[in-house]
Amino acid sequence: MYFAIEGVIGVGKTTLARLLQSQFEAELVLEVFEENPFLSNFYSDRARYAFQTQIFFLLSRYHQQRRNISDRLGLVKAIISDYTFEKDSLFARINLTGDELDMYYKVQEALAEKIAPPDLVVYLRANTDTLMKRIAMRDRPYERQMDRDYIDLLNRTYDDYYIYSPHNTPVLSIETDGLDFVNRPQDLDLINNRIREELRMAPYQPKLPIS
Repeated sequence: MYFAIEGVIGVGKTTLARLLQSQFEAELVLEVFEENPFLSNFYSDRARYAFQTQIFFLLSRYHQQRRNISDRLGLVKAIISDYTFEKDSLFARINLTGDELDMYYKVQEALAEKIAPPDLVVYLRANTDTLMKRIAMRDRPYERQMDRDYIDLLNRTYDDYYIYSPHNTPVLSIETDGLDFVNRPQDLDLINNRIREELRMAPYQPKLPIS
């Protein structure tokens, strides 16, 4: 069993993945972003560094997913990832244009054929103001000048993809503005239950009130 947690920067993907690891007796696959040498420059000058940033992320995520997910499915009980391989194309959609975007899609499409899809995508949603507060709270140096308009555009792009577009993989959408799964165990239990319900994994209680 393999499920991935998705959502915009700051929504709490990695935190939730870590909290659920023991409950599902799962291996964790966490996105490696600090090693991208273009990331800090990208946030200060997106137009100039977008292509380098996207290609580096695409290849890095491909190798990580092949090594830690595709090659290990069937060898472990469960895997939880805090990102999907396809997420990178959402960033490319808003950061690249013209020939660069065409080239990106060609590379991404070729690599995607070798990536195992998750059994479920857990899409964590939050409004843009909530995301900006969470980004400020974690205070990563390269995110201190984060542009609200950029986060808002990402938020709308994610919604368009995960809520309004058809998918072969089931998507569980969870509103997190009113949740605090770090400090309120009942909120974590509700999310745990919804995931188990979607995956038909016991034990779970059907129809808990999270949209």
